[in-house]
Amino acid sequence: MAIVFAFCCIFCSAMNDFVFKLFARKPRSRGLFVFVIGAAWAAASLCLPDLRGTSWNTTILWGFISGLFSVIGNLLLIEAMGKQSAGLCSTIYRLNLALVVPGAWIIFGEKNSLLQCIGIAAAFAAVLFFLPGSKNNSGTSPRDAKLGLILVITAAILRAGMGLSYKYGFNLGASANGVNLINALCWIIGGPIYYFIREKCVPELGSLNKKVIGYGILSGLFVFGIVFFMAHSVRLGNASIVLPIMQMSFVVTFILSAIFLKEKLTVYKLFALSCGTAALLCLSIK
Repeated sequence: MAIVFAFCCIFCSAMNDFVFKLFARKPRSRGLFVFVIGAAWAAASLCLPDLRGTSWNTTILWGFISGLFSVIGNLLLIEAMGKQSAGLCSTIYRLNLALVVPGAWIIFGEKNSLLQCIGIAAAFAAVLFFLPGSKNNSGTSPRDAKLGLILVITAAILRAGMGLSYKYGFNLGASANGVNLINALCWIIGGPIYYFIREKCVPELGSLNKKVIGYGILSGLFVFGIVFFMAHSVRLGNASIVLPIMQMSFVVTFILSAIFLKEKLTVYKLFALSCGTAALLCLSIK
C-alpha cells in the first residue's frame, strides 16, 4: 500500500510544480499565494480523522518542525521558479533524496545498498549537468539565474529535512493527519510573515486578487494530496524506498513545461534528466 500512496503523490507533486511555475511567471505575491494554499490545505485536512495520534504533544512538535521545513522550502522553490525553468527547478528539488537516503541511514539505521550509493552520485551528476545551461534557462539575467539555482538547491535541502522529520515524528507516535494539518497552519502563518517582511513594499507584486486566490486554491488541493499521500507512504514503508519513488514527479513536470511553456530541451538537460531518473531508480532499490 505504501507504493500506491507513493504513486498518488507523484501525480500531485508534478501538477503542483507546474502550477507553481505558472504562478511564478508573473510578478505576484508569493507570501499571499502560500497563505491561500495553506488555507485550502487546512480546510481539506479538517475532514480527516485521527488528528491526534498517540500524543498531541508529539504531533504538534513534529508537525511544526516539518512545517517549518515545508513552508520555507516551498517559498524558496516558488522564488526559484520565477528565475529558472520549471524542469530544472523540479528536477533539482526532487533530487533531495541524495540527502534523505544517507540521512535515513544515520538517523533511522536503514541500511544503504551499493546501488543507492550509485544513485547519490547520479543525483549530484544531474545537478552538474544543469549548470552549463542554467544562465539561459528562463530568459532572466545571469545573476537572477544563478540566484534561482542557489534557491532551488537550498529548497531541496529543506525538503529532505521535511521528509526525515516526518519519519522521525511518526516513529514517536505523531499522527500523519495531524502533522498534515499543522503543516498547513505553518503555511497560513508563514505566508503573511513573508509578505509583510519582504513583499509589502513592492507594489508591482499586487495584493490578494482573483489570480492569487485561484492558483492558491488549486495548489492547496495538490499540496494536501502530496502531504497526505507522502505521510501515509512514509508511515507504512521505509523512508529510503518510498521517498525516492515519490520524487519521480519531476519527469512529468519536465514534459509539461516543455510542451505547454515551450521550455527548451538541450543536450545538457536531457543528460540531467537521465541522471536524475537513474538516481531515483537506484535510490529506491534496497
